[in-house]
Amino acid sequence: MDASGRVRMVDVGGKPESRRRAVASARLRMAPETAARLRELPKGDALATAELAGVMAAKRTSELIPLCHQLPLSVVRVESKIAEGAVEITASAETVAQTGVEMEALVAASVAVLTVYDMAKAIDKGMVVEEVRLVEKTKEPA
Repeated sequence: MDASGRVRMVDVGGKPESRRRAVASARLRMAPETAARLRELPKGDALATAELAGVMAAKRTSELIPLCHQLPLSVVRVESKIAEGAVEITASAETVAQTGVEMEALVAASVAVLTVYDMAKAIDKGMVVEEVRLVEKTKEPA
């Protein structure tokens, strides 16, 4: 916050660029029967759609989170896997920049899991989004 108590964007202009990577995960608990049908839902393949949605969301993070810096992303990867009665999403984002890429990874995982929820809600009213979290972040010299 600034001297008058207002929120402000952090100035990272004086920081050196670093190679940064972050990994986030999210989980969607559901009935095992729902998990078995995710690739053939009436709306289509929920996992493929979720992975694409996560990448697209990461690229728009600064538009969604106030005061978040826009970053030149080197790569974003979103992977989904079916577990017993759940879908587990893992999202990673990388950049060379003056600030971290955690928000991009978290947004990718969150939007991916919400996409699966949206596509499966017609067949499973009891799904629960859980465990959205940052798994890892690294910073190395550029």
